[in-house]
Amino acid sequence: MNRAKNCQANTHKTALSVKRSLLLSFAIAATACVITAMSVTAGRAGDERSPIYGVKIPSGYRQWQLIAPSQEAANLNELRVILGNAVAMKAFRNRTLPLPDGAIIAKLAWKRVPSLGDDRALGSPQAFVPGAPTTVQFMVKDSQKFAATGGWGFGRFIAGKPVDKAQHETCFACHEANAQGHDLLFTHYAR
Repeated sequence: MNRAKNCQANTHKTALSVKRSLLLSFAIAATACVITAMSVTAGRAGDERSPIYGVKIPSGYRQWQLIAPSQEAANLNELRVILGNAVAMKAFRNRTLPLPDGAIIAKLAWKRVPSLGDDRALGSPQAFVPGAPTTVQFMVKDSQKFAATGGWGFGRFIAGKPVDKAQHETCFACHEANAQGHDLLFTHYAR
């Protein structure tokens, strides 16, 4: 009889242990799924589109190649980098203008802040580094879809969200007035 009670108690303990193991395994698997989903979502471009043009943030744009850096002083006080997808980079390297359909240009901008460490090493205040991000902007070449705007569609985003329609209405006008003869691009390839 003791043997039967011991066997029954051991079976009950084993069943509880299996349940705990299953619950722990489930909790670990669920946590892993949530973490994976969060990291995939964080690395993926948003589905929100810019007003007027319908441009969205392209996946993987941070891995594109450098076309050129730039700096905006005065009111903007920004450091910028201009990146290009493979289509744009091939055209820039081959000095092909206008850029072909499928070319996408990205401009990433940050507030310009002094680099105190560099300034100490250089002996005077003269170095700057990126501070807080300001905007990410895109130009997408599609000569048919964007025929009315020189073949380019525009998207300007702050914190991953497109800015309003009024700001997008200024994109083409600015590029048309100031970048004639260079396919509406301000950027020149830094060889």
